[in-house]
Amino acid sequence: MKFKVTISMTLVVALMAALLGAAKDDGFGPYKPTPLKLSIPKGWPKPNSDIFAKNKLTEEGFELGRKLFYDGNLSKDGATSCGSCHQQFAAFSTYDHDLSHGINNTFTDRNAPSLVNLAWMTSYHWDGGINHIEVQPLSPITAHNEMGETLENIIAKLNADSSYSRYFKAAFGDKAITSQRILKALAQFTGSLISSNSRYDQWKNGTLKFTPVEESGYALYKANCSSCHREPLFTDNSFHNNGLPLNRFGDAGRQRITGLSSDSLKFKVPSLRNVQYSVPYMHDGRFNDLDKVITHYTSGINYLQPTLDSILQKPIVFTERQKLELIYFLYTLTDTSFTKNKRFAPAQPITIKH
Repeated sequence: MKFKVTISMTLVVALMAALLGAAKDDGFGPYKPTPLKLSIPKGWPKPNSDIFAKNKLTEEGFELGRKLFYDGNLSKDGATSCGSCHQQFAAFSTYDHDLSHGINNTFTDRNAPSLVNLAWMTSYHWDGGINHIEVQPLSPITAHNEMGETLENIIAKLNADSSYSRYFKAAFGDKAITSQRILKALAQFTGSLISSNSRYDQWKNGTLKFTPVEESGYALYKANCSSCHREPLFTDNSFHNNGLPLNRFGDAGRQRITGLSSDSLKFKVPSLRNVQYSVPYMHDGRFNDLDKVITHYTSGINYLQPTLDSILQKPIVFTERQKLELIYFLYTLTDTSFTKNKRFAPAQPITIKH
């Protein structure tokens, strides 16, 4: 006796979907990323471009980026991480060292800048040689005097670490570890490093008052510093020659990138946010306190440089009291809720919900 078995198309589709779903699950639970939104602080402008337009910001992507940021396996010696030079307590700069330290006790020829409010930047590094946040890590990762590693070796090391399966699955839907995903995750973490809760911000929002000394310092800042260090980011994201002499490395700054003599000795204007903690200062860390920085602008500028910024052609005059008042104001830009935020500290193991 023969029986005719009829299977409806609906049942076939349902069975196939179940099988595909089981395969995609990989034993780590369903792919359900938690969307995050870049928070724009009150009174701030919108970023010129959306750095997450093609890299959707999620909690899981952020967590993977945080784990990678502090992982020494991204370097050749297995010990030098992104966080080695960009230390949270120093506003993600290198504290008290003029030059960044690389693998095998090597040194770079520049100071590690603070990683803060990167979503508002249009270029990265002191010379602006990088124009997208996802590309930025490639330079330090591959530089012989920084992390000295290749993406191929990093992928191999991460594949050998079973903990990363959960992180990549949670962030991207499957366990595949690729260079693009590594860079996207790092961008999600670093692009989320927003500092906007300093004493200055609280004053701006009307929740506290400046002291008379801070008010005087603010007035001095507006009269002498604000043209380049513009509120509320305290940088204009452009490049200027501020009259520093050529250093021992022959670092010509922006000219390295453009090849133009008109860009000689021009460096990116750093943000003054958390400047109290991001010591030492300038592209080569030559000044170890704010008093020396201010003294440079009052009596140390080389006026013979043809590319010296026009704003600095006339000497700035400060009394000793005014120097202190300006410093007191600069200290109001310190945001301890940023430098002590556990969310930006080394990652903790995550649990993926099944």
